[in-house]
Amino acid sequence: MTKTKAREVGHKPMMSEAAARKRLAWQEKVYARHRKRRKRISLNFYGRMLVVPRDVLTPVPPNYNLLARAVLKETRETDTVLDMGTGSGIQAILAASKGANVTAVDINPMAVRCARSNVRRNKLSARVRVLEGNLFDRIEGKFDLIIFDPPFRWSAPRDLFEMSCADKDYKSLREFFSTARQYLNDQGRILMSFGTSGDLMFFKHLIKMNGFKRKQLLKNSNSGWTYFAYRLTLPRPEVS
Repeated sequence: MTKTKAREVGHKPMMSEAAARKRLAWQEKVYARHRKRRKRISLNFYGRMLVVPRDVLTPVPPNYNLLARAVLKETRETDTVLDMGTGSGIQAILAASKGANVTAVDINPMAVRCARSNVRRNKLSARVRVLEGNLFDRIEGKFDLIIFDPPFRWSAPRDLFEMSCADKDYKSLREFFSTARQYLNDQGRILMSFGTSGDLMFFKHLIKMNGFKRKQLLKNSNSGWTYFAYRLTLPRPEVS
């Protein structure tokens, strides 16, 4: 499916109106909790030290962070990795800790500064470069592994911070799926997380519509929602 056709589909919640309202109300709680945060946070994440300022999303703790667990399990030393929406830089740092070379990108300039600082703090600057940009705008070449922890809700973000968890009409998510194959090497993989606090059915619809195969790697529950980590691949071409 072409990029234009994928965009034309748009987003209509694949759930009842009551279920949609519940998820958008949850986004209000997430945003309100963030607005109360006044200071930067320092944390130890699988032995990696992170400092996260107020306007950058703090990583979910390791015991709930399915994507981080998947990155540690799935990354190979020989991989070239793209970490999309790097935020604090944690997924890029974990991938680099496995020996991979990583390009990390984020649209939030504060997240870019945060990720660069955390990469230096963990002495991984030789393996990780961090760019400011929207999705694939500044990306060149192809990758063995793409990591993406996308915004879960489809409401309009009110600021750069909220772009980490809200994506109006899932515009960025739709564009990611319609473009990602152009940046994957043969037999390349995508690691993503998603959950029932977003429109999970629409997420699965985008995967199928854009020709990817989905494998569930991990699953857990938190605050009444269920979350998943997936590995996405493209079907191998048939040999004639």
